[in-house]
Amino acid sequence: MSGFHYRPEVLEDMPEPLVKDLKKYDDMFTLDRERLRKITDHFVQELEKGLSKEGGSIPMDITWVMKYPSGHEKGRFLTVDMGGTNLRVCEVELSTGKRDFEQTQRKSKLPEAVKRGTAEQLWDFIAEKVESFLQEGHRNWEEGSYVFPPGLYVLVSRGATIYQERDSAALDQEFQSKLPVKVVALVNDTTGTLIASHYRDPQVKIGGIFSTGVNAAYMEDVRDVPKLRDSRLPEDATVVINTEYGAFDNERQVLPLTPLDHQLDQKSIRPGTQIYEKMISGLYIGEMLRLILVTLHEEGKLFRGLDITRLQEENALEASFLSAAELDFSEGLQDMRMEFEECLSLSPGVPRSENLRAARLYACGIAAICKKKSFNRCHVGVDGSVFNKYSAFKSRAAQALREIFDWPPGEVDLIVLNASEDGSGLGAALAAALVLEGEQEAKPV
Repeated sequence: MSGFHYRPEVLEDMPEPLVKDLKKYDDMFTLDRERLRKITDHFVQELEKGLSKEGGSIPMDITWVMKYPSGHEKGRFLTVDMGGTNLRVCEVELSTGKRDFEQTQRKSKLPEAVKRGTAEQLWDFIAEKVESFLQEGHRNWEEGSYVFPPGLYVLVSRGATIYQERDSAALDQEFQSKLPVKVVALVNDTTGTLIASHYRDPQVKIGGIFSTGVNAAYMEDVRDVPKLRDSRLPEDATVVINTEYGAFDNERQVLPLTPLDHQLDQKSIRPGTQIYEKMISGLYIGEMLRLILVTLHEEGKLFRGLDITRLQEENALEASFLSAAELDFSEGLQDMRMEFEECLSLSPGVPRSENLRAARLYACGIAAICKKKSFNRCHVGVDGSVFNKYSAFKSRAAQALREIFDWPPGEVDLIVLNASEDGSGLGAALAAALVLEGEQEAKPV
């Protein structure tokens, strides 16, 4: 299975030296069935290591979400979802017994002063937006009847990701000094995706994110988590594991790193980390194509005599560019040429490339969790712009799963990747419902 695909009619019109160079990159990014299986088997070992007391490159974080929603959850919840650009306040109303919900939301742009400011400025900004949201809806929020379960706050400041490492009790105390709302749960987007996807579809056993970053979560048996052996939890208990598996193979033992992968890593914010993520995520696949194009230009094979100033800028190409190029079936690839001219001020004569490596490597992480848990058949809920919008990504990952598990040609897909939406909103609300349900069950009769 090739790493790139070229339309034959385009290759016929290209100079022979360039055709040879493109085939060189095709070979460089090829991942056959045996390589996929080798990567997957090593992945399983690393997942196990992450659950041990010694740990490994994959953190395998304990979320303390101990069960799936039943589908009978009921209530009205406020959620806050914050990324590097926007803050989103949502009200989610769960309808008991229907696996259904209603949601209203309001999105606000994060000011630069807040991104770069103090924690106090951040909480003031959040409180202001929550109060505004409640007042605009004419809700009697002063009665304090609303539960407020925010997602894990992530701030992006000068390209570095800063995690606000506070538990829900500390945030609750801090927030109630500003508004009469109660912080019940902290849920990251991956855990939220698993919970929300399972709520909608009980066959979902893995929740994943495939966007600017990659991650997955699944439900694990406590007895199979060595680092929880002193927790005094019942052995028949379960807990959601947030794998954070973008760090897979930071040791560079099994992933097929190319010279361009090493170059991309060295120019990244944190060299030597998140190696798996850098090979497949939306933040990097456009940059990989840019590095290939720049290299071909430097070798005198492409854009000869053209000004490539914009192409030389880091991250000049986003994942959306690759998707748009693949969808181009116009005569003479006119649509793709327009994309080049708009993004890079270039008018090239290059073939359409289909980046298959990212999808095939992505399948290895999902397959590893399935192998570890002996999931012979399940659904996987995946949220994120790359998975939902990148043409043909899902089918390529599905094909890789078929090869890894060696399903018969006529057999339907036993592990099905399905698009999931709004794990950070619905997922956080469901997590809060589960927490409150647990508190109610723990009260003496």
